[in-house]
Amino acid sequence: MSSVLFDVPGPRARRRNMILAVVTVVVVVAVLAFVLWRLSLTNQFSAAKWNVFTYTVVWESIGAMLMNTLRAFALAAVLSLALGFVLAIGRLSDHAWVRVPVTVVTEFFRAVPVLVMMMILYYGLPTLGVKMEPYWAVVIALMLYNGSVLAEALRAGIESLPRGQKEAGFAIGLRKSGVMTLILLPQAVRAMLPVIVAQLVVTMKDTALGFLITYQELLYYAKLLSTQPGRPILQSALVIGGIYIVMCLILSGIAKWAEIKTRRSPRMKALAADNAAVMHEGTDTELIAAQAPPKTD
Repeated sequence: MSSVLFDVPGPRARRRNMILAVVTVVVVVAVLAFVLWRLSLTNQFSAAKWNVFTYTVVWESIGAMLMNTLRAFALAAVLSLALGFVLAIGRLSDHAWVRVPVTVVTEFFRAVPVLVMMMILYYGLPTLGVKMEPYWAVVIALMLYNGSVLAEALRAGIESLPRGQKEAGFAIGLRKSGVMTLILLPQAVRAMLPVIVAQLVVTMKDTALGFLITYQELLYYAKLLSTQPGRPILQSALVIGGIYIVMCLILSGIAKWAEIKTRRSPRMKALAADNAAVMHEGTDTELIAAQAPPKTD
């Protein structure tokens, strides 16, 4: 049994895949065993190293720092998405006086590192007489960088759609704004949803850069814990890193749920059917044009 894109592996391919799978598992287990051995050898599992996490006040502080992280991420994510939509639409404008400045702004903020932007907002603006709180420096820096990246993702998603989608919208009397909001953007968001989610995960992790400008979030507290008696540096990193992993998994799960709900939406099914019809019509037109006899003068 085979398809256009995939052939069922034969006996030799199955043996090769099995050998590669076994080798991969052995290597992973060996690396984990080596890490655990080194941790045990350096007494990283001793009770004294983990004693700081037996206090209720520590976990209450971790919860407060987690809320600070989520506050910054939530607002930055919403603003990044809004800015991404605005910049993407601006880059697709037919008017050069809109398209060119938006392109310059998008490329500029994509090029500036998030940490540099945070430091400019927090340490640079006071020299101009403008004082900014660490929270707003983190949120604005994340919004500008991730919004410009999302703008490029959305623009790529819109431009990847068949041209017939736009033409069909104009044919039924929609204005350009209606074609964009009712036809192009819903399909582009669905197509680029994995990229959007991946960028939101980056946004969540980049909130950790806020500790360098004294924003009290999870990594800031991990650094504070590492100064406690016994210096549980590795333990603090493992606990805080585990919290970040759980948050990213939850975000990915929410995105997967949204993708499934969107795929089952009657509106999206109708759009997909129209898209397939447009592509089929375009293929038939190309075949007819190729089979038509050449014109003679």
